[in-house]
Parts: sequence; C-alpha cells; structure tokens
Amino acid sequence: GESALFNFEYGEFAGYLELPTDDYVLEVRTADGETIVAAYQTPLAAFDLDGAAISVMASGFLNPADNSDGPAFGLFVATADGGDLIELPLYEEPVFARAQIIHNAADLAAASVDVFVNGDAFVEDFDFRTATPFVDVPAGVELEIDIAPAGAGIENSVGAFAVTLDQDETYVIVANGIVSEEGYDPVMDFNLYATGAREQATEEGQTDLLVFHGATDAPVVSVWETGVGAGELFVFGYGDFAGYLELATLDYTLDVRTEDGETTVASYSAPLASLGLEGTAITVVASGFLTPENNSNGPAFGLFVATADGGELVELPLVTNVDNIQRVFSNFKVYPNPARDNLNIYADINISDNVTIEIYNIIGTRVISRDFVNSSEALQETIDISSLPQGTYIVNVMTSNDVVTRKINILK
Repeated sequence: GESALFNFEYGEFAGYLELPTDDYVLEVRTADGETIVAAYQTPLAAFDLDGAAISVMASGFLNPADNSDGPAFGLFVATADGGDLIELPLYEEPVFARAQIIHNAADLAAASVDVFVNGDAFVEDFDFRTATPFVDVPAGVELEIDIAPAGAGIENSVGAFAVTLDQDETYVIVANGIVSEEGYDPVMDFNLYATGAREQATEEGQTDLLVFHGATDAPVVSVWETGVGAGELFVFGYGDFAGYLELATLDYTLDVRTEDGETTVASYSAPLASLGLEGTAITVVASGFLTPENNSNGPAFGLFVATADGGELVELPLVTNVDNIQRVFSNFKVYPNPARDNLNIYADINISDNVTIEIYNIIGTRVISRDFVNSSEALQETIDISSLPQGTYIVNVMTSNDVVTRKINILK
C-alpha cells in the first residue's frame, strides 16, 4: 500500500526500516508528497535478501547537464558483503487492456481446456461454448498464450500463441479450430482469433452485436434479418468477424443463407428485447458442425451468444430448417429500382394464401404494411411510396410458409 516512509535531505540518514522480505516499489517525491520524481523497483525477495541488512543510497545528479554531465540520479543498494552497488531498476506503472476469451473449438479433444498466460494458469477447466468475463490483461508487452487439455499441464499445450494488446483497448479473443490429427473434415487448424470489442452498447436503447464465423465445415455464408425486415446484414467466411451491428433492441430473426442469398440453411430467433439485452454488447458465434457425422459426431451447428459477463453461451433457438420451408414464391420481382412514387411487386404464387407486404427503413422502422388474401396464380401489387423520403428500404413479402426480401432505393 501507499504510505510515506520518511522526509530527509542531502547528507542525512533515515533510520533503519524493519521490513518483511518482500518486493516493494519506492517512490522519490517532493517534500510535500505531491510530485513523483522517480519510482524504483525494490525486489528484496527476488534479490534473496531475507535476514540481511542493507543500505540504500540516493546517488548521482537529477540534472547531469548542470553537473559536468556526471552520473544520473538513481537508488543503489550496498550489502554487508560490499562490492559493486546494486542499481534498483526504474519502476513503470503497468498498463492494461480488456479482453474476453470465448471457447468455440468444437473438437471433442478440446472439450475442456486450461489457458496459460506467460506460463501462469489464467483459466482452468474452460469448457466448450463458455466465455470468460472481460478482465484486465497486461498491455504493451508480448503475451504467450498456451492452451492445453484440462489437467494435462502446460507441457501438453496444443499451441502457443503470441499476442500483444494495445493499452486501454478492448478485445474479444475466440479459440477455434481442430486439434486432432484425424476424425474431422475439413481440418481447420486451431488458432486464436482476436478483434476489437465493446463491453456495452454505444447508445442507449440499442444492442451492439458482433458476429464470428467459427463453424469449421461451413462455407462462406450470408446472414439476413427477416423478422423486422433489415435484409442482408453481411457475407463472411470461416475465421471472419463481421463488424458490430448497432441494432435497436428488438426481437429479430436471423437467416443463415448460402453466399448468394438464395438458399436458407437455417433460421434462428434472436430475441434481444425478450432477453433483456438493451444497452449491452454481445458476440454471436457460429458454432459446431453442419455435418457432425464427418466430424467425429461432434456438436451440431448453431448460433450462440456470449455476453460481457461471460459464462455458458446462450443458444439461439432454431425457427425453421430449410427442409421445412414450402417455397410459395417464384419469379419474384420488385421494380422499378430505384423508385420514386410507385413500387410494383410481382411473383408467381402456387397457392392461395394470406399475403403481407411490409417496407422498412434502414434503421428497422416499419413504414408501410399491407395485408390481403391472394387467390390468383400471380401476385401483382402496386404500392404508393410517394410519401417516403429518399433513402434505402427493405421490402418483405410474406405468406405463412414463405418470405422473400429485397433492398430498394427511393429517389426524390
């Protein structure tokens, strides 16, 4: 703890301090104690000085330029054995970053691991699909992170990774990939994936959402929002982060589709409002295997949420699987695009059904909604958009069994 030991001036001795043999930091301050001139590491334990009596001397010049460029000021230790004085090293206040680690490596051999930082245990018994909270981590120095099967010891590390974090920055680090030599196809090497992160939303009333593609056997995919009509969000591949989405805290539906956006692989509920996530920043990871039978019958694919508090990841519930979708629309068209006063919607439709047409602005607010029963073999509707300001919009056309989404631009 911080406390003043003594005040003294040139030519004076301070009486003996009888100290436990520990490692200390000595600060030389002005007489009023307000200004630190210099701070020095005083590692009595590391110097093996238990039971010893030593003398510490303030030596040299604070301003060598004014003193024939003589030796600079420092604190030096004399032991009872004599010899060269031992210079106490300058103490630098440690600096930190903030980091959260997410275990998303679906290889069964890494189901539970121990994490070591610079040889010291950092997280023990760290299970698949769990996350640490955000914690302080040394910044500005290279950290060696080792990950080993739980209880196996650092000597059985599956890999050592060098990471240097910037002071006062915040990171999410995802452990992902395959450690086994066989039983998995494809084999994506185990690695750590890091990106800048947030511990809370940047604005009140919203949720900031970061997404990571960590499914080793999944191709490049596109992710769409179909619940409120936000449309295509991003396209990314294995090992990629999609930058933060700053979303109004609503209940969303996320479609994972093929890269071209034409085929839905699976659809998930993302109930940000129902989960009480207003004001938070979360990470969603694509996790597990699309084809478990090709990957040692490991965990199946899904989307999982890590919150800033860490703990077990929260699974987003599956809404529909592509095999259960009855495709109602074909030859779907929205025109003209860009549009000004009217928007035409056309599609071949193979059943009579209730149809809803909705138009959303780019921040997810519904600006037009129309419900009707379509009984013909074609859907042909004209929507008056003359009241809408210029901008980008999302058009959703839905039946009870199908939904199609298009992005349009309105010019004035």
